[in-house]
Amino acid sequence: MAAKDDRKSVGVEFVKGFWKENPILVMLLGMCPTLAVTTSVINGLTMGLAVVFVLTCSSLIVSIVRNIIPKQVRIPVFIVIIATFVTMVDLFLKAFLLDLSKALGPFIPLIVVNCIILGRAEAFASKKGVFLSVVDALGVSFGFTITLIILGGIREVLGMRTFFGHPVLGEGFEPWIVMLLPPGAFITLGLLLGVKNSIDKRLKEKRSR
Repeated sequence: MAAKDDRKSVGVEFVKGFWKENPILVMLLGMCPTLAVTTSVINGLTMGLAVVFVLTCSSLIVSIVRNIIPKQVRIPVFIVIIATFVTMVDLFLKAFLLDLSKALGPFIPLIVVNCIILGRAEAFASKKGVFLSVVDALGVSFGFTITLIILGGIREVLGMRTFFGHPVLGEGFEPWIVMLLPPGAFITLGLLLGVKNSIDKRLKEKRSR
């Protein structure tokens, strides 16, 4: 019974980042990269995977050293840990994926101050064991990545008639250029927030019957 409860707890920690505690659709964190880089699916996917790597690795290290970090300097230490992994990602992109690195611009280095990563380090990894911290990081970062892919997909399809660079919708569809501009990012995010809130409301009504 205890083992089953442990597995259930691990599952809850992992899936919460996809819906219940989605960093974009619920907590509205990481708005700068969310709105700025999601002009295409590949940009959103790359940013998402960068956050997966940084958040998972930093949560792992923070959880390991949490008991030896003085409380007075924990935030600076967390930032140094996060910055180390962000630098690794930034150098990797510049070495092997230069075009994507240029497309994402300063938003990769800005992962250092991303509220999602620093927030999980402070609120979860610094208080929990290594395994649960990694599970939490994976769930939250994958939820972030999927949301970026959805946003990027909608904006790319409507704004450029492509999906992952491949033509869709046909020549008869006139691209909505606004979807590639900042207003398009706000419109798309607002629609996704509306859809999620509507689904949550219906689920709540069903449970109350």
